[in-house]
Amino acid sequence: MDTAATAPPGTAADSSASTVPAGPRARAAALRRPALDPYWLALVLFVLYTLLSVSRHRRMENMSWDLGIFEQAIRSYAHLQAPVADLKGPGANILGDHFSPVTALIAPFYRLFPGPATLLVAQALLFAVSVIPVTRVAAHLFGRGRGLLMGAAYGLSWGVQRAVDFDFHEIAFAMPLLAFALEAVIRERWYPAMLWAAPLVLVKEDLGATVAVIGAVIWLRCRRGGDTRVVLYAIGLAAFGVIASALALGVIIPGFNGGGDYAYWEKMDSGAAEATIPLDTALRTLAWVLLPTTGLLALRSPLLLAVLPTLGWRFVSHEEHYWGTDWHYNAVLMPIVFLALVDAVDRGRRSPRPWLAAYARQMPVAVAAASVALTSSLPLYGLTVPDTYRKPASVAAAERLLDRIPDDASVEANVGPISRLTNRCRVFWVGDTRGIEPDYIALKEDPYRTPEDVAAYARQLHPGTSYRHLGEAGDVHVLRREGPR
Repeated sequence: MDTAATAPPGTAADSSASTVPAGPRARAAALRRPALDPYWLALVLFVLYTLLSVSRHRRMENMSWDLGIFEQAIRSYAHLQAPVADLKGPGANILGDHFSPVTALIAPFYRLFPGPATLLVAQALLFAVSVIPVTRVAAHLFGRGRGLLMGAAYGLSWGVQRAVDFDFHEIAFAMPLLAFALEAVIRERWYPAMLWAAPLVLVKEDLGATVAVIGAVIWLRCRRGGDTRVVLYAIGLAAFGVIASALALGVIIPGFNGGGDYAYWEKMDSGAAEATIPLDTALRTLAWVLLPTTGLLALRSPLLLAVLPTLGWRFVSHEEHYWGTDWHYNAVLMPIVFLALVDAVDRGRRSPRPWLAAYARQMPVAVAAASVALTSSLPLYGLTVPDTYRKPASVAAAERLLDRIPDDASVEANVGPISRLTNRCRVFWVGDTRGIEPDYIALKEDPYRTPEDVAAYARQLHPGTSYRHLGEAGDVHVLRREGPR
């Protein structure tokens, strides 16, 4: 007979049967608690988002000048100066372009870790944090498994992936604010919902309209039999959103840009037929927003109304980049549509119509499967490719060439070199120095452009000034000002 098996607790035989102390076991079990699921999922996605954006930056594959613009503004904030972004024009205050003072929150971290990677990591963190409320409320309503599936579907959604892949943008701050606000609406925690929604007006000037819609949704849910104070506060939130947007568009932005107007009105004002969004493009974008993310079930939730302001200004605009599914323009729609789906699933699964109840119960699995399947053609798939993590020799050579530009020099540059210079130089957009003759010109050009071609282009940019070609590496050319010709 095995005496160890029958020995009473506390005897030598009992203590020898266990080689792992109770303390580590208890801590390991605590880390597996369902309540921590949203945070573990957010952590995994934070790592993936960071790898995606930082590795692309290391390969010098930035898509636009936005990363440089925001770095210039945040660098100014970090040194307690006005947020000047010379890439928008010499001395241009970024608050005269878009009202996004929330980006100043990155400034303390940028002061400690100056460089574009700080912005990319901050964006990855903000996107990852927005996964927490989506996962948490879905798990609360549907159980642990379906909650994780819903959170993963949101975190891997095409709109989120496209935005993470697109350098940096201020809308990263809107993601957690929207997600926490709408989670609170679903849980009928009205005051937290309003407190999370209100700061959206500091993210971008158009989001005041989204704040107004969230106030209207709270009013809709409370107007019958609800707390009178909540109803009044909801109306006040809606009014606050409208007034905040009106002030930003009509007073604050014109006041900072010195031009007395909001430059983007021009993108909304055109009578040309070709400047109107084609019907097939609008339908395609709407299908992408609603089909793979919600299976159209989100149409049953009033929370979906919050997508209307963003879709409205995009579709009214005659700027084609706003119409489609690329870049970051659909990111703020993702927390809205997924939390509208959570709300709709919760309502639909209790429907007396069997087909609707069955459809609603299967949606967490369906949208998670759709997000995973679509990822094979989306940016995160690049993390499975070894070359993603390698810095090409041509990029390293280009960086060595750019290092020859001294700190605090003035540089005229295009997309390629910008993000290697904005943390230590004064950088202007190529062709927009407005009479300033920069110390250096740094251009990433077509590989067939010769040094003579680039020097000739420099003469076109600054007819009265002589620039000498210093070198070329990785299709990046650097020229130094020699003086008047």
